[in-house]
Amino acid sequence: MAKTPKIVIVGAGFGGVKMVRSFHKKSVEVLLIDRNNYHNFQPLMYQVATGGLEPGNIAYPVRRIFCKYKNVNFRMAEVLSVNIDKNQISTSIGTIDYDYLIVASGSETNFYNFEPVKNRLLTLKSLPDALQMRNRIFQNLEHALANNRKEPIEEIMNIAIVGGGPAGIELAGALAEMRKHVIPKEFPELPLSKMSVNLYQSGPDLLAGMSQEASEKSLEYLKELGVNVFLNTRVKKYDDKTIMMEDGSSFTTDTVIWSAGVKGSPIKGFPDEAIVSHRISVNEYNKVKGTNNIFAIGDVAAYITSENPKGLPMLAPVAQQQGEHLAKNILKILANKEMEPFEYHNKGVMATIGRKRAVVDLPNFKFQGGFAWFVWMFVHIFSLLGFRDKTVTFIDWAVSYFSYDQPLGMILKPAEFNPETEKKEVKEKEEA
Repeated sequence: MAKTPKIVIVGAGFGGVKMVRSFHKKSVEVLLIDRNNYHNFQPLMYQVATGGLEPGNIAYPVRRIFCKYKNVNFRMAEVLSVNIDKNQISTSIGTIDYDYLIVASGSETNFYNFEPVKNRLLTLKSLPDALQMRNRIFQNLEHALANNRKEPIEEIMNIAIVGGGPAGIELAGALAEMRKHVIPKEFPELPLSKMSVNLYQSGPDLLAGMSQEASEKSLEYLKELGVNVFLNTRVKKYDDKTIMMEDGSSFTTDTVIWSAGVKGSPIKGFPDEAIVSHRISVNEYNKVKGTNNIFAIGDVAAYITSENPKGLPMLAPVAQQQGEHLAKNILKILANKEMEPFEYHNKGVMATIGRKRAVVDLPNFKFQGGFAWFVWMFVHIFSLLGFRDKTVTFIDWAVSYFSYDQPLGMILKPAEFNPETEKKEVKEKEEA
């Protein structure tokens, strides 16, 4: 009997999950590996961070997704490196062989020159990040009310967001609405006049990957909500209580949210020439250059052409289309047929800036406002994996829409923050 080809997929993100689904009932053995045992819906992460949704609304256990797929197995493990010559990957649970390897390991936060102080910044790349952010925000509100800390109340209550992409403006809008509608009900004694939400963007436009109309409208919406937006303002330094800009201005806060960019998260073992700007270089078939049976999709993959000199955008639709297309191509290889080159079909991009405020860019049509917000909401709800996720999320949002109520401000695990300890750790790392 012929050996069943073993396909190993690293990463249970949008691309990895889509690809596994495409192999359902095919004559292949699939092993999916991820450091977490769940798939999370990244576009709604900010809702968890601001108390609008619980983690279970946007995450779904991987094993439950594929429990009826007889040719699919899952392992929760960290992939450490790949041995191209031996067709093996090294993981935290041992060495695993493969016939075909697909790297869909996604992206991670790009701190640029702020790498030495990254532990003092809040990010939003995972569910633990979202819960940590939620803890910090609501814990600071409690501290501000108790007035038992030495720093000024502005330092405790103020929030700075660095980065004007979708994640940055969605967080800014949600925090501004929370300040206006939620905090006055739950913390009526707090002087909200002392709480500012500042958004800093190094370039001239918000939502740089979208249209000019979307950029201008998102700026208008944020200003309506009371967010202080600073364009062409590059952050220079942060010292635990003050964020400083290159133009000499500063802002007092101990809550800095970093959403200034991401970078690919490739696994180790590839030659230097295969890595371009933290992404794995692939050809038109998503095959890693210089290999015969290794492919990469999603944020970690860089298919560079004259039309896309930086590679395709790091978006969920790109990863999903690549995953589905690559599964078909691997089946073509197994059937001794010619592969077909991948072509990305842009179906549109959207972002929300609070209740009844969103911007949508379709290939031939652009619109903003309340209707755009409803389109954004339903697209995201019906993109969730589980029926329960869709139902619960819809109910939670419906309640929030009519009551402006976000009842999920529980501090499940207090955020421990000791600047002196972190300074010591950073110094030790630098000396090492």
